[in-house]
Order: sequence, then C-alpha cells, then structure tokens
Amino acid sequence: MATFSELGVKNEFVKALKEKKITIPTEIQEKSIPFLLNDGSDFIGQAQTGTGKTAAYGLPLLHKINPKNNAVQALILAPTRELAIQIKKELFKFTKYSDKIFAEAVYGGAPIEKQIVALKRPTHIIVATPGRLIDLVNKSVIDLSNVKHVILDEADEMLNMGFKKDITTILDYTNGQRYTWLFSATMPKDVKLMIKTYLQPDAKYVKIIKKSVLNENIQHQYLTCHDDEKLFVLISFLGSQGKARGVIFCKTKNAAKTLEKQLRSKNIPTSAIHGDLLQKERDKIMRSFKNESTQFLIATDIAARGLDIADLAFVVHYQLPDKLEYYTHRSGRTARAGKTGVSLAFINREQQKNLRFIETNLKIKFKKLRY
Repeated sequence: MATFSELGVKNEFVKALKEKKITIPTEIQEKSIPFLLNDGSDFIGQAQTGTGKTAAYGLPLLHKINPKNNAVQALILAPTRELAIQIKKELFKFTKYSDKIFAEAVYGGAPIEKQIVALKRPTHIIVATPGRLIDLVNKSVIDLSNVKHVILDEADEMLNMGFKKDITTILDYTNGQRYTWLFSATMPKDVKLMIKTYLQPDAKYVKIIKKSVLNENIQHQYLTCHDDEKLFVLISFLGSQGKARGVIFCKTKNAAKTLEKQLRSKNIPTSAIHGDLLQKERDKIMRSFKNESTQFLIATDIAARGLDIADLAFVVHYQLPDKLEYYTHRSGRTARAGKTGVSLAFINREQQKNLRFIETNLKIKFKKLRY
C-alpha cells in the first residue's frame, strides 16, 4: 500500500496528517488522490461513510488553491451544518504547516450577518449548505466567478434532503468554469441524473466495493420488546454501560425531545440534538458531549449528519430508521479508527421483517439480546 507521499501529497500536508496519526491512506484516498492531483477532469467517488472521503478530495483541492489569490477558488457543498463545520476543521488541520489557505463554513440555522462579516476576510474555499450559499450569492456577498472546483460531498443525502434545486442552481452559476468532484455513499437515480447532466462524459469513476457496506468491526444486535417497555429497557441498557459513551437515534424531533426529558428525569446524563435548536445550542451540546460532560447523546438522522466523535462504544436505534442509508449512517458513528463497536436496534415483534430486510440488503447478521 502506498504512502501519502507516494500518492503525491506535499510534505507539509503529510506532516499535518502524521500529527493527526493518519499515516496509511484508505482505499478511496489511494484511488482518488493521484487522479485529482494530476488530472483536469470531473470525478465521481463512491464509498461508504467513514472511509476518509474528506481527505480524498480535501488534500488534492488544497494543492490546487493559490494562497496568494484571495478570491474564492473552490466550493464544497454538504447536506448539514455539522458536516460543513467538520469539513472546515479538517481542512484547517491539514494546512497547519502549509501556506495559509483559508476556508469558511456557511450554513443555515446561524445568523447570516456573522457569516457575511467572516466572508470579508480572505477566503479561498467556502464550505456550505446549498440554501445558505444561494442566500449569500443573491446578497452579492460571495463572488463565484473565480471558482474552479465544486465538490459535492454526500450527494445522495443532499438530494434526499430536498436540495436538488439549490444544487442545480449553484452548478448553473459555475457552469463552464469548474471541475466537479462528486462523492456519495450510494448512487440513486437522482444522483445518476445529476452526473449525466452536470459532469463530463469522461468523468473518472471510482467505486470502493466492500463485502459489506458497513464496517466489519460493528457488532449488530437487537432487542425485542413492547413499545411501552422500550424506555425501561433502554435505561437498563445504559446503566450496564459503565463509562462507555454512545448515541441514541430517534426518527423525529419530537421523539428526541421526549426521550431527553424522560432520561433526564431519571438523572441519566444526556442531551438531544435536533433541527429545532439554534446553532449556539447545538455547539454547546456537542462540546459537552465531546469533552465527556454528557455521556449519552440523543440525535435525529438529519442532525447527526457529519458527527465525528472519537471512541463511541455504541449506537442505539431507539426507533428503527425507514431507510437503509440511515441505518448505515447511524451505525457508522461507532467502530471508527479501527476500533470495535455495537449497533443495537430496539424493535417490536411487528418489526422483525424490517430487521430481515436490513440484514439481506446490507449483508449483515443481527444477534438477538435478552433483557
């Protein structure tokens, strides 16, 4: 397996990667980086969550930025504010020993005025959720005339969240002047149509095929109980975890809020993150969870996009998701960086068929637990 230096990554970026204890490229990085560094073409990368896609496109992109030109030279579109913030932080860490390349994250749910002020500083890369980017372009705050690269990160999720019109508007803004790099875990019909419409016919396509679309270090388990027993069973499970930390997933904002109140009434250290929170509230909750002041985090699927928290021992599907990709994304929060983890689903008897569907399509096997 090649090193980052052998892939063509500059020494100053390799030094920053080593400081983050990233020394061996993942498969998507090994197959993407040399092409993106050297070829002027559109690119499609398909790989599961947690495989290092940010570095796969981020490192080549940083090589292509001219630090002496203060214009916006690249856009990275992401489905959620959490992912946008995470990408910006990763790019900042990659550039610790290089010439200063400035990235700014802009997203909805936060005061636009503060983002307008921040964008008055030199900004080479904008990481954005599609809607907020369009707002800022319409206010003439962002000039896209110098953009040479547009990266669509988690393209399938952006389209699933209803951003199709916004994305096509942005691609129309930059048409004829940019290369498009699209990364996605899955390739549904809408993503394929976008590729056909907006990417070059000769776009390079890299697909990482796994025997399982999920990390093999994840143990998939389930408990069967009546709906009115779930809270009791969850409390019992959390009580058995010692100091281990994890995320509990609900399907809706109301379910997350209700569960947070129920667990707090039992003095269980938990907080809920969902779409109704202001950005400063979300940031406060995430700081508390990352510094381990809060042991358990309750999250909805949309709010959890982009969460990258080290050493999560487990995830709990308090409510089984409706979509396979949500199960994949939820489970991918644990067993990161070579560690093991547990993905535990709470189901009632009627949901047995849903579990079998997940097993068949994701090529995994659930182990039944008893309480």
